[in-house]
Amino acid sequence: MNRRLKCLLRHSFFGLTPEFMEQVYEQFFLMKYYGGWSFIEAYNLPVALRTWFIERLSKQIKDEAEANKKAMQKAKRK
Repeated sequence: MNRRLKCLLRHSFFGLTPEFMEQVYEQFFLMKYYGGWSFIEAYNLPVALRTWFIERLSKQIKDEAEANKKAMQKAKRK
């Protein structure tokens, strides 16, 4: 008797959701675009370290935007 076994569960416990993978690829893009990382370098980073770099990059971009805003306000006053 040749029967195929089928998993009765709807969701598999293995694999990552498309939404999660989109977030990961978004991190890769940001690291490549702003930091000049290659895809392989970003891919091979441990997740915690990659997350730290992304959070630090976000802080840096916000700080630069705030500094630019202050400089523009200062220039308008003169």
